[in-house]
Formats: sequence, structure tokens, C-alpha cells
Amino acid sequence: MEDYIIELRNVYKSFNSQKVLRGCNLKVKRGSTLVVIGRSGCGKSVMLKHIIRLIRPDSGNVFVYGKDIWQLTRKEAQEFHKKINMVFQGGALFDSLTVGENVGFELIEHENMSGDALYERVEEALSLVGLSGIASLMPSELSGGMKKRVALARAICTRPEIILYDEPTTGMDPITADSINELIRGLHDKLKVTSIVVTHDMKSAYKIADRIAMLYQGQIIAEGTPQEIQNTEHPIVYQFINGLSEGPITETVEQFR
Repeated sequence: MEDYIIELRNVYKSFNSQKVLRGCNLKVKRGSTLVVIGRSGCGKSVMLKHIIRLIRPDSGNVFVYGKDIWQLTRKEAQEFHKKINMVFQGGALFDSLTVGENVGFELIEHENMSGDALYERVEEALSLVGLSGIASLMPSELSGGMKKRVALARAICTRPEIILYDEPTTGMDPITADSINELIRGLHDKLKVTSIVVTHDMKSAYKIADRIAMLYQGQIIAEGTPQEIQNTEHPIVYQFINGLSEGPITETVEQFR
């Protein structure tokens, strides 16, 4: 039996009249890196927020560790949030806090950690992302790539078992983006975490994924290894991964204009 740590079953979500998820089904194996691809605005980030328990589905279920996350008791929910963390698009650092305070924020707020124990955990996390010794700097003193790394350090500082990444290379130059891809792959191999990465950057997807799934019109329409996706004959997936201006995706958009 496959060891699936995350499962979405027939999840629907709408915001007013906009239908975002329309019966979304997805399974993620323990210890794997799944990349979810799809056009901007297709619901990839909404899907992540369902998994981390920030958004409740209109219908359907989200299971993590075999439990419906919206059926958890308060204590179970607290334990759940210790095992999962998310790297938000843009980093979402607190401008008024130092790098060290940002990285250790959850440990300070939720576990009351302080002193040498906190310092060691923060430095450990910063070292893993190649940023040792910058805990006293402010976010305004960092480059875009460094901010992404600090956001990664904050996510791993709590030692989660699951990390969700929302468009981790958006807005980056190719060299910086590739360094972030290397970092995500390296953290996965070193920490043995389960990861879900959402992106529309196919170079990143092929580099970091164990499996790739495509979200289209609120559903997962295809899934496979990077090689299987590259060799797909599915017309929608083929158009997307090759960045073609003509094809079934474009034709669908034209129908709604």
C-alpha cells in the first residue's frame, strides 16, 4: 500500500461566483517532492492554503497523516501546524524584525523558545540555506534572493515534516532562480521532508520534482514523472509545458471572452 501523507478528495472551492477548485483530487507520497503546474490564477495557491488549513473547502476533504484536517480537535490542530510550514510567494518577511527574529518567529511565539536554544536553531536554519552570520541584518538590507532564502530558513526552523512552496522563483533572474531550485532539492534530500511546490516555471519543475501534476479548470488533469510529463500527448499539458500560444487552453479562453 502506498504511503500517502497528503490527500485531497473531490475538493470544491468558490469565491463568490468564481469557481476555483472543481473536484480537485491529489495524493502526495511521504518523502516526495510534488510540483503542481498551471497557469497564473488557476488556483494553485488556493490549493496550498487548503492543505495548510488556512482555507476550508466548500465541499470535499483534505487529509494529512490520514486525518481530515477540519475534523481535528484544537490540540490536534496545534500539533498539525508544528509538522507543516509554508514558504509564501514573495517571502512575507516582517520588515520591522531582524533576520534572526523572522527566522525564529514561530519558535518565539508558539514555543516560547529563547536564549541559546533559540540562537542555535536560528543559526542552524540559516546555515542550511547558506546564510550563516546574518541574523542581525534587517530585511531591507537583503537582496531578493537572500529574502527567499531567509523565508526558507524560517520554514525549516520549526523542523517540519511537510513544506509547501508558493511560486518560490517568481520574479527572479535565471541564476538566482536556479540557486533556489538547488536549495529546495538539497533541503529535501538533507531533511527528508515531503514537499509540494506550485509553479508555472517548467525549468524549475523538471529540476526539483519527483512527480509533476497539472491543475487546470479546478482539477488535476494529468500527473507523472518529469520525463512522463515532458513526453506527454495530452494536448492541454503539451501546450502549457511548451509555452505555445495556440492550442486548447487558448481556445477555451477565447470562448469565454
